[in-house]
Amino acid sequence: MSDSKMPNSRRTFLKLAGVLAAGSAAGCQLETRNPEAQAVPGADRSTGFDRNVLDALAEIVLPSELGPKGRDAATGAFIVWADGYSPVAEEMHGYGYADIRFLPPDPSPTWRSQLEALDLLAKKPQQKSFAQLAPAARRAVLDVALKGHGGERLPAPLDATHIAIALLAHWASSPDAWDLAYGAKITPDSCRTLAEATPRPLPITGLRA
Repeated sequence: MSDSKMPNSRRTFLKLAGVLAAGSAAGCQLETRNPEAQAVPGADRSTGFDRNVLDALAEIVLPSELGPKGRDAATGAFIVWADGYSPVAEEMHGYGYADIRFLPPDPSPTWRSQLEALDLLAKKPQQKSFAQLAPAARRAVLDVALKGHGGERLPAPLDATHIAIALLAHWASSPDAWDLAYGAKITPDSCRTLAEATPRPLPITGLRA
């Protein structure tokens, strides 16, 4: 993945699948923090994301293999997670350390301002909102916004310095990403009965519905 562009083609998605497969082979996850474990169900705080701009961003950031419904579900899950995030909450104690650790501050205000900035950037040359631009034009705007935010690997969602990266990282750390990468219902980190332990995972279908 380049420093300035988010994966959207099948080729770049297969690169992501390779990352997931390598993590599985090494017995580790893509990221050490589980985003869903930091969501607080029923939280009253609202981050106020502009859904039109966020949906337009998701269309060029998330893998096209998801299709409209899958992309909408992934974006909705990101909003639920961000809205329910409990800033500076105490982390679960892991193996190997006894000190108390705390989660980062709420990143949503920064991410929300970055969505607004994308809209402003889009309106300057073409007098159109980000959501009104064609996908290629949106990618050009995003390339400008992502300068200085690149890296060699996808970070944890909470460590993402831009909302485009956070959106992709949140989806990539989900069970759906693993299922799509392998083309089967693997659903990692889920409980299975003994009877379900030996059969091969069922193939996934209808990705682009």
